[in-house]
Parts: sequence; C-alpha cells; structure tokens
Amino acid sequence: MKKQASLLSHIVAVLVLPFNVTVIIPALLLYFFRNNYGWGTESILFYMLILVGTLIISCGLLLLALTIRQFASRGKGTLAPWNPPRKLVVDSPYNYTRNPMISAVIIILFGEVIIFGSIPLVLWFVYFTVTNIIYIKYREEPGLEKLFGEDYRQYKKRVPRLFPRVLSRKRSS
Repeated sequence: MKKQASLLSHIVAVLVLPFNVTVIIPALLLYFFRNNYGWGTESILFYMLILVGTLIISCGLLLLALTIRQFASRGKGTLAPWNPPRKLVVDSPYNYTRNPMISAVIIILFGEVIIFGSIPLVLWFVYFTVTNIIYIKYREEPGLEKLFGEDYRQYKKRVPRLFPRVLSRKRSS
C-alpha cells in the first residue's frame, strides 16, 4: 500500500510540474497562436529541424527520468516541493549539475522551440529559464543550505547550478 502511495505521489508531481511546463503550456501557446509558428520551409531543413528537436527532447526526457529515479531511490522523495527528497542527492546526473531536473525541462523546451519554430514558445522557454535561475539562486539554494548544511555548501562549490562545465577545471596542486 505504501509503495502505491509513493508511486501515486510521483505521478501527481510529474503531471503537475514538468508535464504542465513541457506539454500543456506549449500546447496552449501553439493553439492560441496557431498562425505564429513554423519555420516557413518544406525543404530538407524542415525535416532536419524535426529530427534534431526530437533528439534533443529525447535527451531531456531521459535526463528527467534519471533525476526522478534518483529522487525516489536515494532522496526518498519526489520532485515536488510538497514532498521533497529527505536526503541530499549528489550522484548520477547530480554529479554534473545541481539541478538536472530543471536542466531536463529546459532541454525539452528547447527541443520544442526547434521543432515548432514558434515565437511564443521561445518566449515561454526564456521566461521559464530565467525565472528558474532566479528562483533557484535566491529561494531554493538558501533553503537547501539550511536543510543540508555544510554538505550542500561543499556540493555547491563542486557542481555548477544548471549547465555542466564543458571543460573540467584544472586542480591546483
């Protein structure tokens, strides 16, 4: 029974948060601004954009699934603020970015922008990204520092916020 409640909690969190952000809101934007999307081409470029966008979305979905799994198995919680992980999760995708879940959603939104070529989707992508950068820095991280203390402060020094470093830093001897 407890396992079913946990699964239901994860499903609700996914439906309320990333599903709304990556499916419902973009669908509404495309519906209400239906004359404002598309790249205006039917050439091979159009099909290449769909392929590239689909690959990007697939990467975002994979990252999202990995982070949700980490929150459930290691953190003993969900992605939702009303049922957050009770343990600090710092491995797997969390080795590369402190917020791989938000990174995954940003990746998915970017893939949608590439596929649909929609100015309203571009604006949604920018709004979501900027809002989360501000929220994470000024609201989420201070809360995590209070909750997890020095462990989180050390983790924060090691791992970038949203986007992994392309080149590793040289360590001083």
